[in-house]
Formats: sequence, C-alpha cells, structure tokens
Amino acid sequence: MYSSEAKLPSRPRLATSNKSKMKTRNITSYDVIIIGAGAAGLMCAIHAGRRGRHVLILDHCNSLGKKILISGGGRCNFTNLGASATQYLSANPHFCKSALSRFPPESFIEMLQGHQIPFHEKKLGQLFCDRSAKDIVNMLKAECDLSQVSFQLDCKVHDITPPPEVASLFLIQTNKGDFTCQSLVIATGGPSLPGVGASDFGFGIARQFGLNIIETAPALDGFVFVEPEVKLFSNLSGLSLECEITCSCPYSLHPITFREGLLFTHKGLSGPVALQASLYWRPGQYLSINFIPGVNLFEWFLGQKKKGNCAMVKTVLGELIPKRLAEQLCQRFFPTPLPLPQVSEKELAVFCHMLQNWQIMPSGTVGNSKAEVTRGGVDTHELSSKTMEAKKQPGLFFIGEVVDVTGQLGGYNFQWAWSSGWAAGQSV
Repeated sequence: MYSSEAKLPSRPRLATSNKSKMKTRNITSYDVIIIGAGAAGLMCAIHAGRRGRHVLILDHCNSLGKKILISGGGRCNFTNLGASATQYLSANPHFCKSALSRFPPESFIEMLQGHQIPFHEKKLGQLFCDRSAKDIVNMLKAECDLSQVSFQLDCKVHDITPPPEVASLFLIQTNKGDFTCQSLVIATGGPSLPGVGASDFGFGIARQFGLNIIETAPALDGFVFVEPEVKLFSNLSGLSLECEITCSCPYSLHPITFREGLLFTHKGLSGPVALQASLYWRPGQYLSINFIPGVNLFEWFLGQKKKGNCAMVKTVLGELIPKRLAEQLCQRFFPTPLPLPQVSEKELAVFCHMLQNWQIMPSGTVGNSKAEVTRGGVDTHELSSKTMEAKKQPGLFFIGEVVDVTGQLGGYNFQWAWSSGWAAGQSV
C-alpha cells in the first residue's frame, strides 16, 4: 500500500539530473529499498536481509501490514494448501508458476510453525490464524528485525529518479529525506480498499519507467443490480444460499463456474460465489446463476407431481431454497400463483431451466471501496518470472498485487505476495 500523493514524472529523468541532486543533498544509501510495507514487501525484505543486503522499507502508513490485519475477518486467510497457477488470472497464465513452485504454501507454513503460530484449515484448503492476523504481522516484523531491515513509516515518496548510467543508483526523494539504492522494489499493491491507504501509486511508477499496464479493475467484489432485478430482489437483502455462478473467462474459450455461498444485498449480490465470479466478469457480460445446483430439477418436480403434491409451485420450490426467494422467482414466471398439478410439463421444463440458468447482467461491481484486490497491473511480459525484475530497467522490481497476477478468493493472493516477495528477495 502506498499513497498516491506522490507526483511521479511521466518518464525517467535525464541522466544528468541524478548526479546533480546527489551532489547537493544529504543522502542515505541502501542496497535495497522497498516501497510498501505489506505482505509482499515484508517478505522481500526478510529474504534480501538474510542475504546480507542493507534493506530499507518505505511506507506512507504509520504501521505495517494494514491489509493483513483486516483480512479474513481479522484472522488472515494467509494461504491455501491447493495453490497452483490454475487459481490465478493473468494475461500470461504461466508467469506465476516459477515463484509459486519455489516458495509454495508449505514454505510459509514452516515460517508460522517456527514462530509457534497456531492455525487451522477452514474449508477448501484455506488456512487461517487461530488467534489473530496480528500474529502474521508480528512474525514478519520479527523476521525483518532479525534480518536488520530498517523502516521509514509515515514516509511519502515525492520523486524517483532512475540511475543515470549502468551500475549507478536510484534516487528516492521523500518527506523523511533522500535515499539511494542499487535495487528498488515496488510492493505498493493496487487501489482496492483505499480506507487502509491503498492507491494506484505503483502503476504510476511502472508507467514512469515505460512498462505496460494491463487494464485494472476492482476484483473479489460484490455485484450491483440493474432493473428489473432490483425490483425483483430488493426485499431479499440478507438472504443467503449455496448456488453456482458461471461467467465468461478472459484469456480462455471456456466459461468458469463457482459453487459457494451467495448473499443478497440491498443493491445486488455478494458472498463468496459472487466475489469469485467478479474476478473474471467484464462489463456487458451476463452471469448465469444456478439457484439449485446438483439437482435434476425437472425430474424432481415430476416426482412431486407423481406423489400427488397439490401445493402451490412456490410452496413446493420452497422445500429446496429459501421461501422468500422461491416466492420471488415464481412471481417472475407465474404472475398468477398456480398449484403444481396445473402446470404443464412443457411449462415446468422451461421454469426449471430458468431457475438453473438465471441470466443477469450486473451494472458493475461495488468498486474499490469494498473490493479485496485489484485485477490487472504491471504486464508480466515486462518482468522476469524468476526474479520479478523489469526487463527494461535493471534493478527495478515489482511484486505482489501491483503485478498482473490475481488469485481467486481463499488465500491465493497472500500466497502470491509471499512467493513473489521471496523470488525478488533472492535477487535484489
């Protein structure tokens, strides 16, 4: 996370500017400077420090790991046992494989065990702290201290000047003084959750150095309804059920389906299944919702007919899904309530198909204020998958959420932060 207050130049400075500034200012020099004291930045600092590198972390916040502390309801879903490239969205789907394979979930778990931090698996391989996310931040800070990492918090970067020539230094000007370094790591994340200080600062740095940015958008976020769904579902706020959502998948010809909990809000849809779908959804696309997954609904209704069930259709459907939802769905198809025996098999077949393929086009997602991550970011074709170093600018590294690698819900984004931070830490 980092402040967007800094006004970075649109392109690198001329070679002479760095030399002249270094002659006139009192400057502190480090081997490595990392901008961003979140998950990726702290992990990078730990491993760079272990290699004997003199490391400084800069962050505009007054404390470390703010996103870590609020994640997972305060208990931090810090990784997922099943983490692999298949759970990540990127224009370059193979990019994340190298870092994930070299620093897998087991490596981070070893760190926790070394600090005797208790944790548990909640579901689907998701690991959470037993006590508090503070355990994770305290562990990372302790490891940074062991690696003799320095910190400058409440620190706003005003300007970054690139090295004027090969083997020279980056110059970083801040409200806490000026610093130089051989290796500069950008670990500032994206603009999701600005309430904890997040911004698009890192994208500005990438553009300054001529790196391409894959289009960004809020992700792992709720959906906002359009009419007529607002009218249909407005009184369902707070209702939840398990369902499936299917949507188109960027960079693939095949759609993707998630089955988890769905929550109706006063404006739209939330819950894990909606958040998962939001990672892949694009404006103008439909979502397909299966309100009753895993059931041959038409055959089930025929079975009810054969049993002589004479109840109203909404009452029969209410045996499978919440009654309020059953009533609203039936109102869409049967404006006049009907008992099941009066519904023809043809009508029933169409009705069942609708319930298991409900088409809805959201007007958008809630936005950065609620989104857990930012999709898109620094184009991975601009970076080394082994070191995370920019190909166009030696000594410049990008890690974590600022990179175009975005994981599904369930601990995958933290694992990418640990893995990409570790990879850069081995090279800076």
